[in-house]
Amino acid sequence: MILSSMKCTFGALVESGKLSVALDTDAGLFERIKNLELDFDDYERLSGVSSTVGVTEEFQKVLRTFPVPQGEIPAGFRPELLLGGDGSVRVDLKRDISYEKNGKKRPTSVLYSANSANPFEVSAMKDMIASLTTNPQIIYDHFLHNPKANVGGQFRDRFEVLEELARIVGPGVDISVEVNDPFAPESELMEEIARCEEILTPYRLVVKVPHTGALNKENVGDFLAGTLDVPYDGGSVEDNFYGHNFAYKLSEQGYRVNFTLMFDPHQTALALLAKPYFINAFVETRHLDTLKMRDLLQKLDLTGDEGYAQSLRQFMIDTDTLPRSSLGAPVKDAVEKARALVSYRQADTHEGSDGLDSVRHSLRLLRQSNLPDTRLIICNTNYPQIYWDIDKMLTEPEFADMAGRVVITATPTYFGQFTCAPGIFSYQRKFLTASN
Repeated sequence: MILSSMKCTFGALVESGKLSVALDTDAGLFERIKNLELDFDDYERLSGVSSTVGVTEEFQKVLRTFPVPQGEIPAGFRPELLLGGDGSVRVDLKRDISYEKNGKKRPTSVLYSANSANPFEVSAMKDMIASLTTNPQIIYDHFLHNPKANVGGQFRDRFEVLEELARIVGPGVDISVEVNDPFAPESELMEEIARCEEILTPYRLVVKVPHTGALNKENVGDFLAGTLDVPYDGGSVEDNFYGHNFAYKLSEQGYRVNFTLMFDPHQTALALLAKPYFINAFVETRHLDTLKMRDLLQKLDLTGDEGYAQSLRQFMIDTDTLPRSSLGAPVKDAVEKARALVSYRQADTHEGSDGLDSVRHSLRLLRQSNLPDTRLIICNTNYPQIYWDIDKMLTEPEFADMAGRVVITATPTYFGQFTCAPGIFSYQRKFLTASN
């Protein structure tokens, strides 16, 4: 038996007389912390610091925000010990979606997020998720304006949807909400964010800020009309850092930011400078595009048929990799760019053959960053193969220490298929036949 593996609770320490309860911590508050465990080393350090224990004002504020049943600590918060100004030890609550109620860690280090604004489907996996991810397309196209999803028009606007989602998932789930128009006047954006914060509380709200690249408020109309013809990387410095500056400003004001629309590894380091709460790796569409470019390059190299070069250039235009004006440039320029991208994405190596090179690179950068609370969301998954590859990658020894920094987001329907296997039918047929 190892002494250091011994544990005790605040309740046991108070009952034994080794600790007393601070005068400003009533019985109801102490009831919520009495079952929190301390290991032997923590107890040794505690006994040399203070003989009194209580809770912080922040602890009480969390409870006023989320009035959970007596004796409970809300999910989504990590208990921490602080030294109070009066010399007492205080239990504080720090927002951390790795935690279930009562300061217990979730079963897995890797967290899951529902990519949905449909309350009816979110409710089916509400106890399995730590995050909920929305964007204008998810809210408006997939739910509000979809009569098959928003049955009978029960929900009239985004705010009604957010209220219901918050009610369903409770305090332990972060909810990322993207601004409707990132180019709206800042006063309108802040008003929109404040309304979402009022519904979700500062503890649950994560403001989703997109990378905007070469887009700006002057050219976005042409972009939506399909008449804008600039390269994706052809914006001004002001345009290219527009999202970064807005994300940074929100972070400085205390908001947690989900800095979204990240596709290539080279975006990660600069995105981290904005101090986001979440960064992203959009994986599947990018991987499929890479494989298509590689396939056309291989056919071009094998046959020398310039038709493959023309097809490659058109594909790159269709996927926003090249502007339409590239039709007036030598086709070899498109071929050279495609070769550079396929090489950079390491499609023929272990690093990128599964399309997860951006995930690996981002986790390495997170490991060396000074942002211990920032997590990587892996998103844009539609086919089973990409989930199988993500699941395997996260067990690679190199990333064993980073599993707790990863959130996988997808629709509940997508996740549902991975609860199943053919053997379920085979064995249930035997079991149910036997029992009947």
